[in-house]
Amino acid sequence: MEAIFIVGIIFGSITAIIVVPFWLRSQERIRVQETLRAAIENGQAMPTEALENAARNVDLRPQPSSGRDLRTGIIWLGIGLGLCAFGVALGFEEPDSTMPLVAMGAFPIFIGLAFIALSFLNRPKS
Repeated sequence: MEAIFIVGIIFGSITAIIVVPFWLRSQERIRVQETLRAAIENGQAMPTEALENAARNVDLRPQPSSGRDLRTGIIWLGIGLGLCAFGVALGFEEPDSTMPLVAMGAFPIFIGLAFIALSFLNRPKS
């Protein structure tokens, strides 16, 4: 019974971490749209800055750039190296734990290397 409870907490936490930001963003968009709708219904003149900001916030994803790719790659590389270092540190106490953690660390390391390669390939050609 306790194992099911623990697994439920783990998957519930992961779900909450993923779902809550999307829900909060959608609630913010709804409030902005309601405010704009109320202002338009009351006949108030809308400043162009407010309309531009409302239109700009439709796509909240940042635009790709070489600097952003490099930053993301370094973060992924750090996560992977941290997992590898954790596996090596655990290896002093439990030798069988080294290789699984090093293997788990290989995935973020290669993702980080791919982002770093993209940052060099997508440099502006000015």
